[in-house]
Amino acid sequence: MIVLGIESSCDETAVALVKDKKEVLSSIVASQIDVHKEFGGVVPEVASRIHVENISYCIEAALKEANCTMEDVDVVAVTKGPGLIGCLHVGVQAAKALAFAYHKPLVPVHHLAAHIYANELVVEMKYPLLALVVSGGNTELVYMKDETSFEILGETQDDAIGEAYDKVARVLGLGYPGGPKIDKMAKEGKPVYELAKPKTQGRYDFSFSGLKSSVLQFTKRMERQGQTYDLNDLACSFQECALDEIFSRIHFALDDHPEIEHFVVGGGVSANSRLREKVEELKKEYPNITFTVPPMSCCTDNAGMIAVAGTIAYRSGRRADDSLTADASWEIQ
Repeated sequence: MIVLGIESSCDETAVALVKDKKEVLSSIVASQIDVHKEFGGVVPEVASRIHVENISYCIEAALKEANCTMEDVDVVAVTKGPGLIGCLHVGVQAAKALAFAYHKPLVPVHHLAAHIYANELVVEMKYPLLALVVSGGNTELVYMKDETSFEILGETQDDAIGEAYDKVARVLGLGYPGGPKIDKMAKEGKPVYELAKPKTQGRYDFSFSGLKSSVLQFTKRMERQGQTYDLNDLACSFQECALDEIFSRIHFALDDHPEIEHFVVGGGVSANSRLREKVEELKKEYPNITFTVPPMSCCTDNAGMIAVAGTIAYRSGRRADDSLTADASWEIQ
């Protein structure tokens, strides 16, 4: 079965064709990073307009790269949400047009579920499973007892971790996107500065707003006192504190759910080198659990993961008709 996936939830216009949930026949991603870095972050209206410009080209390029026509496609899958509403609408309308014109089944896909399912491209996922979704807009721990069930154990109470990286990068004058730059600088520094440790009510929940504010207050205090500080050390201190927040909750969840057989990571922040190191450390602590981090090509937003998620959703009976609309706050289900 060949599934055509369309992704447009934020600032990447992406189209991919995936065969039988494993074989990526093509993957086209038109990124807008160079445009949005001028503004220090994604501008929704600008992103929506660029999606309109890119979507037809991406569909055509994906079919050409896969050496396929729409007659070869069995299912059209598209990100319904969550994301930026204007951006989502572009992808949804394109998918509806394709499905209608070529008489193909239309399947709506949840963006976070797709990040989890991206791991299927490299390994057969085992259940019960614990997934960590870390991106610019989301930080969640998701428990899956089987392939199509989702229970959110914990989520951010304020900023997502990727958003916190970008805001701290802005404070430090590093520009957008901030995550890769802080990760690179942290490798050259040491966690010598004491920053506020986030507090949450829920055992599995996250919070990063206080940590972001702590970095800002630290820089202002040092300026007032006329003292200098090492940017690499501050980047390292922030990153270690942020990831400690993440991995303390992972430990809680793994200890509280001994039946878990597989732990996977998804989302753009899963490309972070220190996060990947800490997952490797977890392997030693929990030898009976399989740990998977997707390859770098599957971490950021792409349509291959949408096609994989669409395959699973289609096989489980999910369908949509021409009344399908985007949902910016669609909850995982």
